[in-house]
Amino acid sequence: MDPSSNKKLYHKHGLDSRTLLETYYSAAPDMTFKEDGLTFPIEKLHNALSKGHMTGKLLIDISGGPLVHHLYSACEFFQEIIVLRANEKCITEIQKWQKDRTGAFSWEHVAKHVTDLEGKSDECEAKEMKLKSAITHVVNFDTETESLTDLIGVPQADCIISHGFMDMVCKDQDDYMRNLRKILKLLKPGGHLILFGGINLSYFTVGEQKFHAFSYDETFASNALLAEGLTILQCEVTPRKSKSHLTDYDGVFFISACKQK
Repeated sequence: MDPSSNKKLYHKHGLDSRTLLETYYSAAPDMTFKEDGLTFPIEKLHNALSKGHMTGKLLIDISGGPLVHHLYSACEFFQEIIVLRANEKCITEIQKWQKDRTGAFSWEHVAKHVTDLEGKSDECEAKEMKLKSAITHVVNFDTETESLTDLIGVPQADCIISHGFMDMVCKDQDDYMRNLRKILKLLKPGGHLILFGGINLSYFTVGEQKFHAFSYDETFASNALLAEGLTILQCEVTPRKSKSHLTDYDGVFFISACKQK
């Protein structure tokens, strides 16, 4: 990262988690990033899980920000979900939602979308409750920790989802590979990894603050997974639909891969 850029680091400087959610993930009719930030990951994950190849007891979610929208489909296929975040304010935001505290951000628009996809549009409230119950731990961690396995003390996962984490915390290609290897240590042989990220994203804005993002594309991400011995099952990209100066990505991608036994 260019030290002269004055961009903040999400996991070191903190951010206003509520402003991030309201800017990029809200239910507002004119929310600029709806198609890229909500519709794309929700529908891709629903389609991938519906095939029945990815299921099991434990899912670990290592994503950026206080995001949970990508987990609404996952709670139908995994008994337990452990959420890892590298930012304390984002941990608080998620726990406020999970425990139904006053002022919690509402993800009802996502529950509605997912239940519509599942053909269960009358089960929106039940979906909300099921996801909250499936999340057993919300854990803060230091990205400098060498072994995440030692940190959280859990068995390896059947599946790991990472949405935006690599974009927000990695400084360069070497740092990306280091973080990827840490994540893969948490995945059991034969388990699945699902990645969502921005294409050529170099910054995102939350309120008045500009944050660093590692700029890469789906080709780099796919090659990184192949280099670590994973098999790519699916890779899809979509061009950017939003028009905004708040961030500079060219598109978004979805990759699913399997860790070889």
